[in-house]
Amino acid sequence: MSNLYRALRELLPDPPLQIATVISIGADNTSVVEFPGGSRLTVRGAGVAAGQPAFVRNGAIEGIAPSRSVTTIEV
Repeated sequence: MSNLYRALRELLPDPPLQIATVISIGADNTSVVEFPGGSRLTVRGAGVAAGQPAFVRNGAIEGIAPSRSVTTIEV
């Protein structure tokens, strides 16, 4: 018999990988990031300098993200 919890977890999607700008870094290994829509979130990790883009997933910084520019496409 297989692990039922593992089977349930495989049905759920992985958390999305998002890009946010680091606003500030706390002394307790947390950072405040701002998403493109303007919302802010306190996340775990302090490996990216303030003002730089970062990859954020599941409440934690995963690394430095490349610089990005906003492009609007009309359909």
